[in-house]
Amino acid sequence: MANIVNLDRVAKGYGSVGLLLEDVSAGIEDDDRIGVVGLNGAGKSTLLRLLTRSEAPDEGRVTHRRDLRVLALPQVLELAGTVRDVVLGEAWLPAAFAAEHEWAGDAGVRTVLAGLGMPGLGLDQPVGAMSGGERRRVALAALLVRASDLLVLDEPTNHLDVAGIAWLAEHLRSRKGALVVVTHDRWFLDAVSTRTWEVADRTVRTYEGGYAAWVLARAERAAVEAAAEARRQNLLRKEIAWLRRGPPARTSKPKFRIEAANALIADIPAPRDKVSLVRLATARLGRQVFALSDVTVALGGRTLLDKLTWLVGPGDRIAVVGANGAGKTTLLRVLTGGVVPDTGRATVGSTVRPAFLSQELAELPVELRVLEAVEEVARRVVLGRRELSAAQLAEVFGFTDKRLWTPVADLSGGERRRLQLLRLLAGEPNVLLLDEPTNDLDTDTLAALEDLLDSWPGTLIVASHDRYLVERVADSVYGMFGDGRLTHLPGGVDEYLARVSSPALPPAGPRAPAPVSDAARLRVDKKELARLERLVGKLEEREARLHEQLATHATDYAKVTALDAELREVQAERSRTEDAWLTVADRVADA
Repeated sequence: MANIVNLDRVAKGYGSVGLLLEDVSAGIEDDDRIGVVGLNGAGKSTLLRLLTRSEAPDEGRVTHRRDLRVLALPQVLELAGTVRDVVLGEAWLPAAFAAEHEWAGDAGVRTVLAGLGMPGLGLDQPVGAMSGGERRRVALAALLVRASDLLVLDEPTNHLDVAGIAWLAEHLRSRKGALVVVTHDRWFLDAVSTRTWEVADRTVRTYEGGYAAWVLARAERAAVEAAAEARRQNLLRKEIAWLRRGPPARTSKPKFRIEAANALIADIPAPRDKVSLVRLATARLGRQVFALSDVTVALGGRTLLDKLTWLVGPGDRIAVVGANGAGKTTLLRVLTGGVVPDTGRATVGSTVRPAFLSQELAELPVELRVLEAVEEVARRVVLGRRELSAAQLAEVFGFTDKRLWTPVADLSGGERRRLQLLRLLAGEPNVLLLDEPTNDLDTDTLAALEDLLDSWPGTLIVASHDRYLVERVADSVYGMFGDGRLTHLPGGVDEYLARVSSPALPPAGPRAPAPVSDAARLRVDKKELARLERLVGKLEEREARLHEQLATHATDYAKVTALDAELREVQAERSRTEDAWLTVADRVADA
């Protein structure tokens, strides 16, 4: 490993927002995979501009290794010409980055574009007429067909669907060179990152591991600072409870991390009490929420919904996944009455009070301040078993202290998105329909939203490319594959990716992804995982009994010696069993 970028006591600020970074020192090694997290406005994008030296620090120094090749994807792009001009040309990239990579041929470029969700895009198509998302994906393709020592990406998963995000993660894992990425996609962070930088309080804290390890490390820190961070600690503990009950996180010290997580969540209940929530939802909603009968919708010459019949009941927590343009938004708008079916019938229950969070920013009262904008809807809000004032609800979504009195007109795009969601929840709906709710929301706000939804006794339908959110809040997953149908996916996102993968389309990079395990092997692994978990439990019980016996016979030297020898054998067997459990758990998680 060798240091390629170094920040030495760096400070940076802007007149309108003040000092964002102060006395920051950090380094990047040539094989680092760094995920950057933090609240909106904390300085993440500023940090990236400092790393690439596109901006100079106000204080301190940023040094690069001699002849360092740096490629960066900024949030704002100005592109012109055709797709070929952007991807293979030098119009917006330095001449030193000629497209010499093995994927720089026309076929390779098409493969990269297909992986990013644009399979039918012609290389001679002008970029000027494209949407912002399409232009961003073309620019990302230009970076991926070039070699670099450091690749810096600011929100690369924006405008990518679930399959595109999975493809990009695999490509970046196989790519040579260092990577620094800012993203709010927590699954993507865990998939590509081996280190995490947290930008907060005008500094940068570093952690080993991806998102899951970062969450756990923050909880450990919060446990030490319990008095000052009690509220944040409770939220993080609940997040860890979910992580621990899901696929195991990969960390550099797995046994230590697992033991630490077990200690932290020993008294934490499961994230959701499904039985109670369904009972409450039925009381609020009756037995019918939505019923679609032979619904067909065609837009722009394409049939998005084709004779679709679907029932949604009280307490259902549903995620809908699919490529951009597959019909997810249209489906939600049919349910809310925003789109009238061409044929068929959409029925809504008489007690349904829906709230729809669209991808567009709704009109907000720009003449009001944040707290006034929430109180305009409601001064007190009941969410499940929790009653919150407007100020308390705003605080959950990051509007604290003076920020409560910020004029709505002065809010950033991410803050306006948060306020839009706040106002929806303040209306106490009993059905939530969320269309890409993670857009512009930082990881802390997402965790707070998920925590609220855990105790929310209503029906939830979310269309999202955010795999972490889907697996976190939904109990069932449906896929839309562009054929006008809605397909139930018992295997969740993994089943969706298996269905959309094509053997004729190899991934970019020199290494192909591992094949999906067959169903029989997966069943065997799951049984073995359960057996090993039971064995670990029995060994822990034996170990506890031996400790008790050692205390009882503390004055009997011969007995203590025999018990101590037995204890060492049990501990050794437990260690071997845990190692075996980790190996099998990794296979199950990767299947």
